[in-house]
Amino acid sequence: MENKELLEEFKRCAENPIHFISKYIKVTHPVRGLVPFKLYPFQERILSELQDNRFNILRKFRQAGCTTIAAAYSLWMIIFQKHKSVVILSKGDAESTEVLDRIKLMYDELPEFLKPGIIEDNKHTLKLKTNSVIKSRPSGKQSGRSLAGSFLIIDEAAFIENIDTIWAAVYPIISTGGRAFVLSTVNGIGNWYHEVYQNSLAGTNSFNAIDIRWQEHPEYSFTEGFEDLYKEMKTKGLDIHKWEETTKANMPTKQWLQEYECSFLGTGDTYVEGEVLKNISSQTSEKYYTKYNNRMRVWQDPHPQYTYLIACDTSLGRNRDYSAFHVINLYNGQQVAEFYSNRTAINDFAKILFNEGMLYNVAAIVCERNTIGNNLIDWLLNIYEYENLWEDDKGDIGFQVTAKNRESILAELEEALRTDLIKINSTRTCDELMTFIISDQGKPQAEKNHHDDLVMSLALAVHSYKNLLDSTPVEFDTRLNKDEAPPLPPSKMYKHRFKTEFGGVAEEDYKWLTR
Repeated sequence: MENKELLEEFKRCAENPIHFISKYIKVTHPVRGLVPFKLYPFQERILSELQDNRFNILRKFRQAGCTTIAAAYSLWMIIFQKHKSVVILSKGDAESTEVLDRIKLMYDELPEFLKPGIIEDNKHTLKLKTNSVIKSRPSGKQSGRSLAGSFLIIDEAAFIENIDTIWAAVYPIISTGGRAFVLSTVNGIGNWYHEVYQNSLAGTNSFNAIDIRWQEHPEYSFTEGFEDLYKEMKTKGLDIHKWEETTKANMPTKQWLQEYECSFLGTGDTYVEGEVLKNISSQTSEKYYTKYNNRMRVWQDPHPQYTYLIACDTSLGRNRDYSAFHVINLYNGQQVAEFYSNRTAINDFAKILFNEGMLYNVAAIVCERNTIGNNLIDWLLNIYEYENLWEDDKGDIGFQVTAKNRESILAELEEALRTDLIKINSTRTCDELMTFIISDQGKPQAEKNHHDDLVMSLALAVHSYKNLLDSTPVEFDTRLNKDEAPPLPPSKMYKHRFKTEFGGVAEEDYKWLTR
């Protein structure tokens, strides 16, 4: 090219990153080796979104080339804009150096008229004579303090530990004019990435949500106009029409959901399997009314022909853990009401439980007997003289949760949800189940910054429900509305436990009554 033509081409590249990347950037393809980075339509869309919005969050599928897009866009910035600082935050040191190596390769393959020259080049930094720099850093608790820059890229954000702390530290730096690009495959729900993404969809933060699907990728799904690509793939033994079938067959369903379907549900180490959570989520209902200043949601009022169970988990009511209870219809296993509050004192909680227990046909109330739970039992038994408090096998009121039986009642909960023994109406309960995970130590618990009060009270409900089903005869009534949930079969148990006058526990067989 003549000097004038080079100048015009330089200006065009400076004004249009899509043109610059498509024409001059080269990348290493996993199958085809070093090739020009010919952008696919969905990749051009990502670049356009980056140009148009300060804060972007991308939900991506595996091998979409999104990290490469971020790298190429970063190189475009430091070549054509002066005194810019781009910071790329990756999961670990290996990932951070690998991203910068990609950028250096891109730079090396550029024609000379697009190379301003290098001032600094080391493992984590590339600085050009435009006085613009790219810093590629691994994540860490103190990372936020060193991430001052014009443009922040957070790669695989859903997998970065302490990302909430890092973001809190860096946001004040970029809030006055900086920009951010957060990209990741999904990793369950309840983490910082998931919350920011969901809030962006709801319009409650400044992020612009970018969604891409694997069906948009011509190398994964047949797309007209890419016949030459498919011929090349064929020579390497790859059939575009069998890509989905082959890929699914070579990985677990959970991995497919996470890496290609971009599904928040079903990914991450949730205690309840993702498909079960999906099913629960699809059956929740917003048709409820509230009581006690929105602390209680009611889907069904008591029916005179039904009996009910109330299972509760107690807190101090001081803005920390929540006091929670579920009202379960013993006839069909349906959750008909739910209470959830972290500002309800123990005496007020006891009064509410008494009122709701009486309202729901003197429902059986099961309380956790740990620490503060004993105070609640004392209020219900001695102050309100409630007559239907659940007793364990030893005749003691309430349920004593231990490390051993905690695992057992949670397993019962998982089975009940998987087999549809109970029906969940509450989105709040569903949300807690989605953030109830298996820790690295193998312990079922709430994810960081989340709660498990609705989960544990539901586990108590299931345990008590199954216990009552096996010890209480169920009466069928033909007057019940047929449109309501189908009844469970009557109990097969014919023994009744009761306290003796000396404080022991005995059983009476009443099978003769059914003959």
